[in-house]
Amino acid sequence: MSENNGVFIRVDIEESLNEDTELCKLLVESCPVDIFALGDADELTTVAENLDECTLCDICTDAAPGQVQIVKLYRE
Repeated sequence: MSENNGVFIRVDIEESLNEDTELCKLLVESCPVDIFALGDADELTTVAENLDECTLCDICTDAAPGQVQIVKLYRE
């Protein structure tokens, strides 16, 4: 089995996003499949085991344009 274990996306988060605590909390609360979490220092992180549940809804990329990017690991 491959290393990605069926994960078809990667989520890139700009470090500067962590300066906006309210936006980080909004991303955690609004993701329908719980991809985001707040780490020990309230930094935005991803929950690796939930990445394969992403529906590509764009809620996160719309809320934080340029700061959160969903990278598809497959070709369309």
